[in-house]
Amino acid sequence: MYKTTEITSAEIASDNPVHQRLLFPYVEAAKMVSGNVLEIGCGWGRGLELLTQAADHYTGIDKNEALIQSLRQEYQQSTFIQANIPPLSGLADNTFDYIVTFQVIEHIQNDDLFIKEAYRVLKPGGKLLLTTVNRLFSLTRNPWHVREYTADELKNLIGRYFPTIETRGIHGNGKVMEYYDQNKKSVERITRYDIFDLQHRLPRWMLQVPYDLLNRLNRNKLLQQDGLAAQIHYKDYIQTNTPAGSLDFFYLARK
Repeated sequence: MYKTTEITSAEIASDNPVHQRLLFPYVEAAKMVSGNVLEIGCGWGRGLELLTQAADHYTGIDKNEALIQSLRQEYQQSTFIQANIPPLSGLADNTFDYIVTFQVIEHIQNDDLFIKEAYRVLKPGGKLLLTTVNRLFSLTRNPWHVREYTADELKNLIGRYFPTIETRGIHGNGKVMEYYDQNKKSVERITRYDIFDLQHRLPRWMLQVPYDLLNRLNRNKLLQQDGLAAQIHYKDYIQTNTPAGSLDFFYLARK
């Protein structure tokens, strides 16, 4: 039911490169987190098995009521909250040891309040683990995103509230970057017909359905091209110390 190209599926073969890219930070986060963990934007639960095993208690927040209800049934020892965020209404100050929020902030209109609220509910010394796409590696406008960031823009935003930020990136090996180059060329073949630059002129809501349809067609085409998409694994992604040159940002901020 929730298998749009934006809510990337673990079951659709053509989604695999993105799914593995999104799974990688959960594998890394599970090595770091402990105690009381909050995930903002848990979605369908891509990283839940990993995070619930690492945490003493896990709380997940998402705006999608149907997903939240499903997760409540599957993970009865955890807490799930349906809410449009920010703010993090109903969550007390100084509550969580870790907050995990992966590929969420780009969807948030009030990103300043988002970071401010994360700071508020963390315990002193608690850590925020946050990923989002690097705008410099985006192949086209994504109308599901309110905005995308450069490395410095994201650091400056988080730094309004958090005194300590460790800036990392997520990048891929040769296999991943070969797929990225194939995808880039394929997207360029599609966007060359946008002679009036409608992708940047039209409001986001008008572009979301055609974007999703074209994205699905493109991913399917890439999968059929040589099968590379099905071969990519989360181990083909790596952490880097050069976020500006990486596909995604992986920032760790301490309260």
